[in-house]
Amino acid sequence: MSSTEWAAEPAPAPEAPAPAPQVVEAATVKLFGKWTYDDVEVSDMSLADYIAVKNHQVFTAHTAGRYAARRFHKAQCPIVERVANSMMHWGRNQGKKLLAVRILQQAFEVMHLVSGENPLQVLVNAIINAGPREDSTRIGRAGTVRRQAVDVSPMRRVDQAIYLLTTGAREAAFRNIKSVAECLADELMNAAKGSSNSYAIKKKDELERVAKSNR
Repeated sequence: MSSTEWAAEPAPAPEAPAPAPQVVEAATVKLFGKWTYDDVEVSDMSLADYIAVKNHQVFTAHTAGRYAARRFHKAQCPIVERVANSMMHWGRNQGKKLLAVRILQQAFEVMHLVSGENPLQVLVNAIINAGPREDSTRIGRAGTVRRQAVDVSPMRRVDQAIYLLTTGAREAAFRNIKSVAECLADELMNAAKGSSNSYAIKKKDELERVAKSNR
């Protein structure tokens, strides 16, 4: 082959550079597509392991998890779902979880409109303030029964706070022109501020006062 034939052949095309690897950022989890978990803080150190917020972020308050299958496993249940579950009382509302989730979502909207704060933070503060730290139990011996003051465990404090908050909202909404979502929002905001207008705060103070008299 002559040198002219070598020169006539086209030079090989340069290879295209390999595409740079794409960095996919993790999507920020927002409750109901609106409320972020990033700035939510549990101020009470003793309750940090029992209020599942930061480590259990969900898009909605319905995970269909089996949290009652093992003892203490409910501490891993997202706190918003526990409140929704507690709203499913009494008989006529039993099992209507989608209704309970919708009530909670509407309550969060009302709280944000009124206070301008992250409703998740308001909920956490309400649970911290509404849980009684001291209670009294019955001690019976030889036919005589007396009451003895005892400290309340962190798990029971959270359980009791959720029960008192939802009970207060349910009773306030009964035979009232206000919807249950508005009553729940009012109850959570009052409890977060520690106001005595809250049913849960009044009950907590009453339990602690009785316990103090039984020390």
